[in-house]
Order: sequence, then C-alpha cells, then structure tokens
Amino acid sequence: MGDIPPRSADAGTGGTPVTPSHERPAGASALPAEAPLRTPGSPGLGGGGALPRARKFGAERAFRGLTLAAGSTVLVIIAAIAIFLIARAVPALQANTENFWTFEGWFPNDAEPKFGIGALAFGTVLSSVLALLIAVPIALGIALYLSHYAPRRVGTTLGFLIDLLAAVPSVVFGLWGRDIFINPVRDFSVWLNKYFGWLPVFGGDGPFGKSIMLGALVLAIMVLPIITSLSREVFLQTPTANEEAALALGAGHWEMIRTAVLPYGRPGIIAAVMLGLGRALGETIALAMTLGITFNISFNLIENGGNTIAANIANTFGEANETGRGALIASGLVLFAITLIVNMTARAIIYRRREFTESAA
Repeated sequence: MGDIPPRSADAGTGGTPVTPSHERPAGASALPAEAPLRTPGSPGLGGGGALPRARKFGAERAFRGLTLAAGSTVLVIIAAIAIFLIARAVPALQANTENFWTFEGWFPNDAEPKFGIGALAFGTVLSSVLALLIAVPIALGIALYLSHYAPRRVGTTLGFLIDLLAAVPSVVFGLWGRDIFINPVRDFSVWLNKYFGWLPVFGGDGPFGKSIMLGALVLAIMVLPIITSLSREVFLQTPTANEEAALALGAGHWEMIRTAVLPYGRPGIIAAVMLGLGRALGETIALAMTLGITFNISFNLIENGGNTIAANIANTFGEANETGRGALIASGLVLFAITLIVNMTARAIIYRRREFTESAA
C-alpha cells in the first residue's frame, strides 16, 4: 500500500489546518484554538456593535438620580407649604386674645380677635370618622362581591361604574345633599330622636336637618367609590395558589376569603381606608353645604350644627380681614398637621404589616 497523503487543510475542519502529531510540541492539542464567539451585534458582523457597559450604567445612574430628585422635590414642597403656613399664621396667633386650642368661637375680625380651633378640629375628626364607619364595611362588601362572587362581565361593568362615581365633583354631592338628601335625613333624625332620644348622640329638641349625620352620610357616599375601587384591585391581586390551597384544605368560599384573601390584602385595605380618610378630612364644599355653621364641641349627631376646618375656610374667607385670613391659615396648618399624622400612621401600620408577612413567610 502506498503512503496515505496528509489530509487537506480544508478537510473536516472547515478550512482550518490540523498539525500532524509528529510536528506539534508535546502537550499541545491537535484541535485548533477556538475562534472568538461573534454575535450578530459584534463588530465585524454588522449591527453596530454591542452597547458599552459604561453607557448602560450611566443610564441607570441617571434614572436613579431622576427618581431621587422627584422624591426629594415632594418633600421640599411639603416643607415649603409648612413654612408658608407658619409664617402667615404667626401674626394672627400673636393677635389672638383667647386660647387657640380650647376656645369655642371664631371672631378674628373683631377689634380684639378671638378664635379657636378646638370645635373645628373636633367636627372635622368626628364627621370623617363617622363617614368611614359607614363607608368601609359597605365598600369592602362591594369589593369582595365584584372580585370573588359576581360573574366576570358583571364585575367588570359595575367596577367601571364605581370608578366613574369617584370622578363626580364634590359640589354635585353637596347640592344633592343640601336640596334632596336632607329631607329623608331630617325624617330619620326625628325618628331617632323620638325613640332613642335618651342617648346623648340622638338627643336635643331640634331643629334637625343640617347636622353631623347629614355631612357624614354625604362624606360616606363620596369616599365609598375610592375605597371600593382600591380594595377590589387589591383582592384581585391575591395569588391563585393561596386561594386554591385554602379550597384544597376543605375551606368554603367565605372561609377561603377570610383566610387567604383578606390577610393578603390587609395592607392595601389600610391604604385605601387612609386615602378615603384623607379625602374626608379635606372635603370643603360638600360639608359647607350640608353642615350647620356652629362652633361648639358636641357629640349630638342629628341637631343642626357642626363645622369643620375646611368648611369654615370656605364660608368665612371672603369676609375675612388681614387677621382673619391669618387665623384661617392657622386653622389650615392644623388640618395639614392632622392629615400628615394620619398618613404617617398609615405608612407605619403598612410597614409593620409587611415585616410581619415577610417574617411569617
């Protein structure tokens, strides 16, 4: 047999020569070194090349700086509002001849200004809390029905209508409450006074109508769409695995909701309630139309009376002098502080709940 000629440089290697074993150094591989991996975006193959890492990291730093600046701007605006309110309120507080925290009256336009925030702050908190007591159970029930009981088409349609209710202006609710809703509330107040007048909250000799009850009911109707919409979205985010696990363990439909849906959505429910409370605390026009203009601290819910900080600002700002405007700004500062405390408390509750959930997991 004749000698076998060496393989061609193009045979079996795609054009890469293979060095015979007697011509390569000891320990060297017969296979050629791997060529660098090239992708369609690599230089030399078209496509403009890969994005440099420095440019990518620069974009991330820019985005991080932008979001940090946006968050810091919010804090700066809040601080600027607080400084403005304090600067404008100090002269009126210095001119006040009564205790600002305990005096139940509002006479800042007199020669000797006398005004206090006690009755206004009490009416603000009382009407808002009463509105939440009415609205929250109803809102959660509607949200649970739309998310876990109603057919998909019905739930989607009703959810859309509830979202539209949240966009109705407050002046519309105020006019409706003052001109239409006041009549059934007055009749209901008379009935409560007749049969439950021995209770301080339903006592008194009248007149009835423009009262804390009317204002709280209007507020409850106003915050109901907000709490319902947010709670519904939270309930829909419950992991399907959690619900199926509860059902697999033998839980009924309500037991599944109680053990899987409500615990998972508790932080979202708290956030929705606090958002509704913020809306109730700051409501102006609707309460200005449905509350009686009185300055007294009373738990009576059905007699004409009641007032809030925001409603008082709307009703008296037009006729206020320099001291009166400063007094109204001072009351606005108190409302600002109340709202800030409520929001901080809600954030603390949500944060603690998140820590508990993470530790339990």
